[in-house]
Amino acid sequence: MKDTVQDVSSDRIWMRTEIDSPCVKICVVHPGEGLCVGCLRTLDEIARWSSMSDGERAEITAALPARAPRLRARRGGRASRLKD
Repeated sequence: MKDTVQDVSSDRIWMRTEIDSPCVKICVVHPGEGLCVGCLRTLDEIARWSSMSDGERAEITAALPARAPRLRARRGGRASRLKD
């Protein structure tokens, strides 16, 4: 019996179709907003990501840019003290 050898050099067998995680490996959750400062997802979204459908992932990914300003607003610090 002759062995058949499958061509594994093709990248096609390693291609994945699901939406990639937006994780950038800066995993710090903002205490006031409840968002990861790296990827802007909530803890619940991060925990459920691997079991979400492509539609759910796409919806969350589309909403991420609008979340960024929530973390940029300064509520104090040196700039706040110098106003007076």
